Amino acid sequence: MLRSLKDLETYTVAATDGDVGGVVNFLLDDQRWVVRYLVVATGGFFASREALISPVSFRATDWATQRFHLALTRDKIRDSPGVDTQAPVSRQHELDQSRYYGYPYYWGSSGVWGVASEPAGMASGTFGADPGVPAARTGDVHLRSAKEVRGYHIQGKDEIIGHVEDFIVDERTWEVRYLVIDTSNWGFGEKVLVSPLWATEVSWAERKVHLALTRQQIRDCPKWDPGAAVNRAYETVLYDYYGRPAYWESNPEPPAPVDREPSGSAR
Repeated sequence: MLRSLKDLETYTVAATDGDVGGVVNFLLDDQRWVVRYLVVATGGFFASREALISPVSFRATDWATQRFHLALTRDKIRDSPGVDTQAPVSRQHELDQSRYYGYPYYWGSSGVWGVASEPAGMASGTFGADPGVPAARTGDVHLRSAKEVRGYHIQGKDEIIGHVEDFIVDERTWEVRYLVIDTSNWGFGEKVLVSPLWATEVSWAERKVHLALTRQQIRDCPKWDPGAAVNRAYETVLYDYYGRPAYWESNPEPPAPVDREPSGSAR
C-alpha cells in the first residue's frame, strides 16, 4: 500500500519496553529515492534529542493506532550514536549507525536494501566487513530532509509547473513512488503525481526538480483525488498516460512478511 509521508509524521514510535517518541521528519536517499531513516523526537525517559531510526529496526506497524513498533529497547535507542539532524548526514554517520545496531550496509549492492528489496529482508542479516565505499571516508552527503525538499520547484521543459508538497511511499519497501506536486500557484489549481525517477535532474542548490514534461502534459494528466488512496488502477492509467514502464511489473510484490519478534536486549 502507498502512504503519505505527511500522514506518517503523526505516528508514535514504540520500543519493546515502552514509547520512544514521535516521528518529526524523514531522511531521503537522493540516489535511490528511498526513506532511509525516520527522525524521531525523544522525550520523557530520554534526555531531549532526535534519533535516527531505520525501517530495518521495525518489528511491526499498527496503522490503526498509528504506531511503529521497533525490535529495539529504549536503552538501545538512548545510547545510539548522536547525530545533528539539522546538519547534513554523511555516509560516515550511517556507518556508525550500522555498526552500533549490527545491521548490514545497504549501499554497494544492487538491491534497494543491500541484497534485499525491502528492509525486513535486511534485518536478519549480520554486520559485515567495511564495504570499502570511498564515500564512507570522504563524508559524502546523500541524504535529504523530506521537510527541506518540500517546497522545491518543479521545472518543466518550458516553465515551472508547481512545487513539491508531499511524498507517497511504499509501506513495504519505503521507496518514494511519487512526488505530490501542488500546481495551484501556477494556474492549474490541482495536485498531481509524478515519479521522482522521471526527473532528469535535481538541483539541490537551486531547490528545483527538473522534468522532461511540459505544462500542457501536466495539465492533461489523469486527475488524482488527494482524499483517496493511490491504487493500482490509478497507477496503471498514470503510467500509460506518460508511456513509462510500470515499476510493479519488474518488481512484483512478494507475499506479506511475518512480523519479527524482538531478539534480546541488544535490539
